[in-house]
Amino acid sequence: MNILPLFVTIPLAGAFVVSLFDFIKDEKKKNISTNIFASLAGLVLLVISIKVIGSAGVYSMGKWKLPEGIVLVLDPFSGPILLITNLISFICILFSFDYMSGYNGREKYYSLFFLMVAGMNGLVLTGDIFNLYVFLEIASVASYALVGFGTMREEIEATFKYMVLSSVATAFMLLGVAFIYGFTFNLNMVSVAKALGSMEAPVGVYVALGLFIIGFSIKSALIPFHAWLPDAHPSAPAPISAMLSSVVIKTVGMYSLIRICYVVFGMNTGQVPEVLRVLGILSMMLGVLLALGQWDFKRLLAYHSVSQMGYIALGFGLGTPLGVIGGIYHLLNHSVFKSLLFLNSGAVYYRTGTRDLKEMGGLGKKMPVTGATSMIASMSIAGIPPFNGFWSKLIIIMACIKSSHPWLAFWAVLGSILTLASFLKVQRYGFLGKVKDSLRNVKEAPFMMQVSMITLALLCLAMGGLMLPGLYDLIFVPAAGIILDQAQYLKLVLGN
Repeated sequence: MNILPLFVTIPLAGAFVVSLFDFIKDEKKKNISTNIFASLAGLVLLVISIKVIGSAGVYSMGKWKLPEGIVLVLDPFSGPILLITNLISFICILFSFDYMSGYNGREKYYSLFFLMVAGMNGLVLTGDIFNLYVFLEIASVASYALVGFGTMREEIEATFKYMVLSSVATAFMLLGVAFIYGFTFNLNMVSVAKALGSMEAPVGVYVALGLFIIGFSIKSALIPFHAWLPDAHPSAPAPISAMLSSVVIKTVGMYSLIRICYVVFGMNTGQVPEVLRVLGILSMMLGVLLALGQWDFKRLLAYHSVSQMGYIALGFGLGTPLGVIGGIYHLLNHSVFKSLLFLNSGAVYYRTGTRDLKEMGGLGKKMPVTGATSMIASMSIAGIPPFNGFWSKLIIIMACIKSSHPWLAFWAVLGSILTLASFLKVQRYGFLGKVKDSLRNVKEAPFMMQVSMITLALLCLAMGGLMLPGLYDLIFVPAAGIILDQAQYLKLVLGN
């Protein structure tokens, strides 16, 4: 487990080193150097993420033992999240090579990018509630700056809204941490879980749980806590939009919510499953209804992020092994197809200069790679077989029926139908039909953008029926087991 600190130290060191590239005076050499360095650092993180899949263990910081020490924990739930975080990060770095040519300060962009990755990796691995808050803040502060990186009026306004609402969320979380420390005199997740399990929980524990749910729901952009997301995603550069939607709201939001509620408090504390189910259905339906009326490509995708987070919350909220497996599977699937959709929108904007679907048309003829990968991602998010989104949605729907919640299954099916309608509109107005005169000279996106999109499109295919049997036993069953069985996590960390 000595490899675990590298997930934090490599991106932190990368953030510092890449900022020094500002001293290179030749702009072309500086851009090439920063691209090479960033891609190598991202590749190293991806390789070690693959290496630890299937492993489990604990790294004690400074050799301090529990309960005084701080630990990094790799378990069957954190491993896949770590992999998808660093996979999408690496692909977004490749996409940034050409896309960020329209921005100044490439070295500052990569420095902030690596700070965000360091925060997310640390958040996924930490076994300490307060350090979860610290890593969450590192990732959040970096993402604020990245949303407004272009420094235009729209971007600054979106950053301000994002920062204010996220600050409210972190205030709730910090207050929840204070409540927990006041009752248990400890902040290690295992020690807190043991203390809460051995006492008759006072009202303050339920207050702390409520504070965590509200705070992480804001970070997850679940309705009615979603107001920051529709502005932040369209305003950010396309690679950052992909990171925000596919990784940040899941690690900073949903992963942390599940880790705290199920592993620390226990799934039977209060009405956690019922709350997640209600938030899931609200987000699923209202998110897709709001998306249907959008003509801004990226804003439409932003509302679909809200809707798809609803499916994930619903799966976890069922509290059954099949439901949790569906939630984990859809979390990973959404990271792939939603990042692809945002990269598609970025490629379109890079070549056409517009996000308005009404001003597009026939782009599939001019940008065949972007058009084809966009079709794959659209069918994936709509849950059309054989793409990956179909299988995870099917598992969630089956879990609803098996747990005697047929109406929840009905809403999940209806949400998928409406999602299909929304993305048929995207294909109809964006990529199909006649090429408009204003788009006659449009060309396909640059090579590295194409590589990024093709890679994600292939994953949408591979993570469907092709990889499902292997993923089910290797990843989903162990991950669901450690979420649903609090004792497994305690045994892993304590080693007995």
